[in-house]
Amino acid sequence: MAILEYLEKEFQFIVQFGVLFLEFVGVAVLLVSAVRSIVGCFRRDPHVRLVLAQGIALALEFKLGGEVLRTAIVREPQELITLGAIILLRGALTFLIHWEIKNEESKISV
Repeated sequence: MAILEYLEKEFQFIVQFGVLFLEFVGVAVLLVSAVRSIVGCFRRDPHVRLVLAQGIALALEFKLGGEVLRTAIVREPQELITLGAIILLRGALTFLIHWEIKNEESKISV
């Protein structure tokens, strides 16, 4: 029984570390994309919106991965409902940003 408790604690630690890592990578990607976009604004780059949208989409994918991983250690039904709502919202944002990227790419190719 002690072995199972130890394994459960180790599993929770690994999952929490993975969630934290994915969240960190998402934030880092977003910050790098924001800086690149700000520099692009000063350089009057016509593709700055596309660069920012792609960075936001990639950052959201990492953050969404963190939320999905977090579902592995959920204990309460209320936590699962909250996580499900967060996942749905982030998924919807990702869908909208990909739609924006598609529109920006079509404007560039015309």
